[in-house]
Amino acid sequence: QVQLVESGGGLVQAGGSLRLSCAASGSIVSINAMGWYRQAPGKQRELVAAITSGSSTNYEDSVKGRFTISRGNAKNTVYLQMNSLKPEDTAVYYCNADLYTIPTGRSSYWGQGTQVTVSS
Repeated sequence: QVQLVESGGGLVQAGGSLRLSCAASGSIVSINAMGWYRQAPGKQRELVAAITSGSSTNYEDSVKGRFTISRGNAKNTVYLQMNSLKPEDTAVYYCNADLYTIPTGRSSYWGQGTQVTVSS
């Protein structure tokens, strides 16, 4: 079994910062990519940022220049540094990992989600 445990959400005023963390554990052979998605009320879940095993990154247009995704030294941890937060960033943020396990093989896993609320 694979678990993704997220932390770091909360309430912040517009212009403030938060740092989300996600740690993957379990029978993991290798991790292809990890990322952060978000889902606001009444909206579809969307990709916010992703990072590959080779450290290539991808960002949703509205967060470019404000959010930074990074991997921890252990490579099973991913962070999302969120600066200059806006009320429209308010959502539940989910960690995702594309990885290989034994005996399942390649699959995608999700964390439980962490609420980020930005007040105006």
